[in-house]
Amino acid sequence: MKDEVWLTRYGEYLTEKRSFSPNSLSCYLRDIRQLGVFLHRSSPEKCFESAQERDIRRYVDQLLESGKSAATVSRAAASIRGFYAYLTDVAGAVSNPCSQLKTARPAQKAPQILTAAEVQTLLRQPECVDPKGYRDRAMLELLYSAGLRVSELVSLDVADADLSAASLYCRGREDVRTVPLPPATVKILREYIQFIRPRMVGEREQSALFVNMGGTRMSRQGFWKVFKGYQEKSGITKEVTPHMLRQSFAAHRLEKGADARDLQKLLGYALISSTQAYSRVSI
Repeated sequence: MKDEVWLTRYGEYLTEKRSFSPNSLSCYLRDIRQLGVFLHRSSPEKCFESAQERDIRRYVDQLLESGKSAATVSRAAASIRGFYAYLTDVAGAVSNPCSQLKTARPAQKAPQILTAAEVQTLLRQPECVDPKGYRDRAMLELLYSAGLRVSELVSLDVADADLSAASLYCRGREDVRTVPLPPATVKILREYIQFIRPRMVGEREQSALFVNMGGTRMSRQGFWKVFKGYQEKSGITKEVTPHMLRQSFAAHRLEKGADARDLQKLLGYALISSTQAYSRVSI
């Protein structure tokens, strides 16, 4: 069967059976298509079905020799392994030339952490003198105290905040998780929801918890702009990103004795190793 047909079928499989996002699908298929180009250049008759282990190894070696990073090569190898697992197990087309393929794991960067004092400095920047200030204080407070991703923060609806139970229902990348909220955060959110948000939304029908000054849902780009302004105002010299608040939340929890597996569920991580990385950070 021709290579493009296999790529089309694999793309359908990843979309329908594995629920891949368009971006992930594009990356996987690009990695595999580049392997196909390499195979054809090495021999016009060579294709996915006729590739052997030495062909795959030569391709991986070429990626390394061309200066690709360990992370890029590792991702490409993972894409190729998944493709041949599909051809072997699902399509029953070929023997698997990747069964022994291994690549060096890319070095894992240590999470970037703010100290507790730096976090509090940042959270104090919004001035509660107008609706924007109250909203911004609530967003920053929730981002840190719940350990949220920015995408999770801006996707929250008012119905997701159960303040009577001091909890938040967060739609993550793969699931919905319940996040407990500390009393101070509950107080700040209640004030925003009861008195500030109605003034911002007006007569509009709007489910979003956090809205912009036009009364519509806050966007990722809009939040980044807000965050950048407070980072500059805070005087913190290190480069601070919204994700650093999530990382700092995790590191501070572990420092206080939180269980790594409980924290894994709280953050919505699929792997325990993602949480354990924070235990190696000096605060």
